[in-house]
Amino acid sequence: MKERIIGQIKRINGPVIIAGGVTDAMMLELVRVGETRIVGEIIKLESGRAVIQVYEDTTGLTPGENIYGSGMPLSVELGPGLIGTIYDGIQRPLEEILKISNQFIERGIDLPALNRDKKWRFTPAALKPGTPVEGGMVIGAVVETERVTHRVMVPPNVSGTLVSLAGEGDYTIEEKIAEVETGGAKQPLAMLQRWPIRVQRPARRRLIPEVPLITGQRVIDTLFPLAKGGTVAIPGGFGTGKTMTQHAIAKWCDAEIIVYIGCGERGNEMTDVLVEFPKLIDPRTGRSLMERTILIANTSNMPVSAREASIYTGVTLAEYFRDQGYHVAVMADSTSRWAEALRELSGRMEEMPAEEGFPAYLPTRVAEFYERAGNMETLAGLNGSVSIIGAVSPPGGDFSEPVTQHTKRFVRCFWGLDRQLANARHYPAISWLESYSEYLLDVTPWWEQRVGPSWAADRTEIMDLLQREVRLNQVVKLVGPDALPDSQRFILEVCTMFKNAFLQQNAFDDVDRFSNVEKQMKMLAIILTYWRRGREAIRRGLTLVKLKRMKALADVVKMKFTVPNDQLDRFDKLQARLERALDQVESLYA
Repeated sequence: MKERIIGQIKRINGPVIIAGGVTDAMMLELVRVGETRIVGEIIKLESGRAVIQVYEDTTGLTPGENIYGSGMPLSVELGPGLIGTIYDGIQRPLEEILKISNQFIERGIDLPALNRDKKWRFTPAALKPGTPVEGGMVIGAVVETERVTHRVMVPPNVSGTLVSLAGEGDYTIEEKIAEVETGGAKQPLAMLQRWPIRVQRPARRRLIPEVPLITGQRVIDTLFPLAKGGTVAIPGGFGTGKTMTQHAIAKWCDAEIIVYIGCGERGNEMTDVLVEFPKLIDPRTGRSLMERTILIANTSNMPVSAREASIYTGVTLAEYFRDQGYHVAVMADSTSRWAEALRELSGRMEEMPAEEGFPAYLPTRVAEFYERAGNMETLAGLNGSVSIIGAVSPPGGDFSEPVTQHTKRFVRCFWGLDRQLANARHYPAISWLESYSEYLLDVTPWWEQRVGPSWAADRTEIMDLLQREVRLNQVVKLVGPDALPDSQRFILEVCTMFKNAFLQQNAFDDVDRFSNVEKQMKMLAIILTYWRRGREAIRRGLTLVKLKRMKALADVVKMKFTVPNDQLDRFDKLQARLERALDQVESLYA
C-alpha cells in the first residue's frame, strides 16, 4: 500500500511520540515519522490521537511534522537470503548499511532486508495446475547454502487452486513463481513473503518434545537436558558466563538453524560474535557456522524501542524455518534488557508501574514470547521445532527479581549460574543445586535407546551423590574432614572427581569443548565404576588413602582432554585399566 499522511506530531517524549489529527490508521501499523522517515509503530489509538513508539533517535523532530502510514503492521521479510545475514532489531541489513552509511546507521535509512537483484535457482515441486493448495504447502525449493535447502511455501493465509507453477530456473525473490486462484481471484506468489512480528505463525498441532537438543556441554546434556522445542532460562549475575554459555550452545548444538539475538548487549560482546562466528567451523559438517546462522545485533547503545522489537523479529524468523521442517534454536541475550526496554517505554507512556517499575503486563509479554517455542507438526505435515534459550541478567545476581521469577513460571528448564563457580573458573558455571529440567521424562527414552538403558539410573545416582556431598560439606565446615569416616570422605572424593573430570569443560580445548552423547555416557560410567567398586572396597576394610594411590585415577581425571569423540574405544580400555587397578588394590589389602 502506498504511504499516506495519517496525522501530525503533537508531542515528543524520547522514543514515544503523540500524534494528533489521526485518521485512517490502525493498531500496530508501521509508520514513518517526520521528513526523515523514522520507522515507528502505533501502539495506542484513541479518537483522533495515537501513541507511536519509534525505533530510531528522535533528535531534531519537531511538532507539526507529518506522519505517514504504510497500511501494514511491522513485519519481517521472509525468503531466500536470510541465512548468514546480520540484521538490526527491525531487520535492517547491517552489512548493506555499512556500505552506504560510513560506519553509522543514518536515521530514516530504508534498505530491504533481502536482496532484490540476486537470482536463485528455483526447483518446483511435483504439482500440476488444478491441484488444491493450502497455507504452508511446499511448492518448490532453493539451495540457500550447502547446508540449508530453502523450502518455498504457500503463505499461511492463502489457499485455493494452483493455476500455474514456474519451471526450474533462476528467479529473483519478487518474480512470480506460481499463481493460485482463491475466492474467484488469481493471486500471484513469489519467493518473498512478509509476516507481522507480533503474530505467531500457525502450525497444525503441537507435539511432545521427545528429542533432546544436544549441546555438547556435559552438565547440560547429562544432568539438565533441553528438548528440541523446549524453553530454558539462563540467569546469572554479571561475569558468570551467560553469554559464553549461549555462544557455546550456538556453536556446537545440533539445531539445524541458529538465530542469535543480541538484545541490549554490550557492543564489544556483539562484535566478538560478529567477528568470531564466520571463522568457526561446524564440527559435524566442516563448513562455516554462518551457513546455518542468522545474527540480530541490537546493542545497548541502539534505540531502546528497537531492542523491544528485536526479540519478536528473531522468533518470527525462527518460526519461518520451523515451518520448513527445520529444528531451530533461538538465543536471546538477554531478556532482562528487553524487559528494561518495556519498562522505559511504559514509563514514557505514563502507565501505572508494577513491581520494581516494570509494567503490569510484563508476565504476559514473557509468556507470549516463550509460548512461541514448541515442537510442531507444520501446516505441510513436516516436523519442525523452535527452542528458546533466554539469558536473564538479574541485578546483583538476585534470582528473586521480577524478570527471573516470571521467566521461571513459563520455562521448563532452568540453568542457574553460580557466582562461586564462576570465580573458581569452573566453566560452565551452571549450579547443579539450583538448576533443573522438566524434560527428563520426555527425553529419557531417546537417551536409553541411543546410549544404553542405564542412562536414567546413572544420572539419578550421580545427582544423589551431589546432594549428599552438600550435606557432608555442611558437617565439614563445623568439624573438619578428618572427623568423617572413610565411607563419607569417599563421597566427597568422588564428587570432586566428577566436578573436575566431567562437569568442568574447557571451551578452548579442541577435544574438550564438545562431547557427543556416547562420550558423555562412557565418562559417567567410568566415574560411577570407581564409586561403586570403591564403596564396596571401603566396606570390606580398605582405607581411602590406599584407594586414592591408584595410578589409573590420573588417567580418569584427564580423560576429557585425552580421548576424542571419534576414539571411544579408548574409554573401554581406560575402564578395564581402572578395574584391574581396583582388583589389584583389593587383593593386596584384603
